[in-house]
Amino acid sequence: MTAPKKKVLLAPLDPVHDIGLKMVRQALDRAGHTTLLLPPDYTAEEIISTALEQEAQYVLISRTLGYGIAELLGRFIDLADAAGLRERAKLIIGGMAIRPELAAELGFDAGFGPGTDVEEAVAYIEDRPYQADKRRITKTKRDFTQDFSYTYRNRRVAELLDRITELIFGWAADKTSPGVRRAHTRRELFASHRAFDSGKLGGAQYESELAALRAQYCQDSDEIIRRYYSDGTLPKKTRRLTAEELTALQKTVADVQERFLPRRIQSKPGQPLVFVQYGTGCPFMDIAHIKTSEAWGADGILHFDPSWGARTEGLLEGYIAHEEDGSILTPENLQQIGAARDEATLWTVRAHRGLNTPETVVLAGEAGADLTKINIVYGSLGAGTNPERLTVDGLEAIRLAVEYGLPYDIPTNEELCGVPAYKAFAGMLIVAHLGLKLGGRPILKPLFCYSPEVMLNNRMDDNYIDYNAAKIAALQSIADIPVWPGEPIGFLTHSEDRVQSSLTTALHASLAASLRVPAISIASSDEAYSGGPITAPARIDTLRATQDAFRFFGSAAIRPTEQAEKWADELAERIEATLAQVIAAGGFIEAIYAGVLGSREDGAYPGRTGKDTVVPRGK
Repeated sequence: MTAPKKKVLLAPLDPVHDIGLKMVRQALDRAGHTTLLLPPDYTAEEIISTALEQEAQYVLISRTLGYGIAELLGRFIDLADAAGLRERAKLIIGGMAIRPELAAELGFDAGFGPGTDVEEAVAYIEDRPYQADKRRITKTKRDFTQDFSYTYRNRRVAELLDRITELIFGWAADKTSPGVRRAHTRRELFASHRAFDSGKLGGAQYESELAALRAQYCQDSDEIIRRYYSDGTLPKKTRRLTAEELTALQKTVADVQERFLPRRIQSKPGQPLVFVQYGTGCPFMDIAHIKTSEAWGADGILHFDPSWGARTEGLLEGYIAHEEDGSILTPENLQQIGAARDEATLWTVRAHRGLNTPETVVLAGEAGADLTKINIVYGSLGAGTNPERLTVDGLEAIRLAVEYGLPYDIPTNEELCGVPAYKAFAGMLIVAHLGLKLGGRPILKPLFCYSPEVMLNNRMDDNYIDYNAAKIAALQSIADIPVWPGEPIGFLTHSEDRVQSSLTTALHASLAASLRVPAISIASSDEAYSGGPITAPARIDTLRATQDAFRFFGSAAIRPTEQAEKWADELAERIEATLAQVIAAGGFIEAIYAGVLGSREDGAYPGRTGKDTVVPRGK
């Protein structure tokens, strides 16, 4: 049914600004209503007099920020009441200074503030519910790895990588570890759960099978994990979520989903997807941060687990919260988080650096994650894991990622230890090539920040653009493999000042967009310096800043100087030389210990966690 046509008077109670009213008037005219827009120099008395003369049914007033705004608008209402306008027309106020609460307090029938859609004002005048245009903000999940051929442009690098990966496959062929065994036990546990749920496995048989598999799992786990499965003892600073908390969580998520309308950060096709990190320790808080990030346009999320999880053999089960940073990896925690995210949101569960790397990929795959994270070199040189152990586990993790259809990114976080980019990139390419040989889809993830290396070699003394651009260009010159700068972009350019941190994030995001990368990871504006949980407003800071930066540049771009090209060529040459040194060292493991991919002088140290746990298969 067509809404009855209304007579609407629009008046800017402001000497200059009336653009908002003009947009509303335009929409009302298109809808067939009768409108009259007054000049911006009318007094309150003249506006009221005209409204009475024209028999307006609605009077829309606009007002921007200014001193004494409440008194000015309060006086307008008093005059309208005295003249009898209140009895004949609805009085509406809008503007940058307006909030619905202020409008109601002053006596207006409705108030529209910043971010109001024109259609919302039209819906109010037509006395119908406002339906946001969901088509305008519909998002779809995008597998950006499909845009790349995974072929090499530098044939010499490809040949060197072939030789190195052959050595790795040969060395690891007859080896296994507790982490590899647990991963396969975990897969059997998932298979048993599915068989029971589908009715293929009876109750008694199911319980017997679970008991046998858990006993096998515990044999390959540390004492702290065995205690959990034997008598329910939790590690320190953890607790189970209660049934009441879980019910409240599900109710909250359902309520949010009912009215969820995400924004879009990108203003033009080709601008990178934007990922944020979460890991508050509490699944409830994680979901709150995820939904906030999604609402403000985030395209993807990354799960961060506690650092002690990388040093412990075995994972827990159940809905478990953690007092400190890092959210505990359990099938149940991941199931809750995965179910709460928007269907268009890409989800990464990192597995890259510790004793549970293969099993984490299993959990990610079973939970429905879209990507995972594996880097053998960083875990061996910057995260404390024994190189032999992580090579065996990393290879198995890559195989599992391929089976689950999970692309995996390879972060060069060893750069934060001081390892030069060319060494870190050589290691990253080795791990990528392992995946290519196994049928995987690796993603290169270099640091895009003010790293310790450039602090020492002065390559960012003039600007932050050239060396970051050179890193991306060097990798792109070697292979057609996705390059996703992280993690997060702009790291070590941030400070405790939220405005400054948001600005540097937005500038790095703009540079990344100019370099045509498919994705970036950003931090919240308090992430680098927060002494506690990261706040939702600080998350919104950087998402909004990135959105505005993308809109500001649009199809334009930041252009690096000629120095970037010189550095890119130098990086590519040194990557190739480093790969040759890996072969000269006798193999991958030998090269790690020899410092070829990062030395003690660089700040990299081969890890010891998991030492002597690699054994021949069958033992």
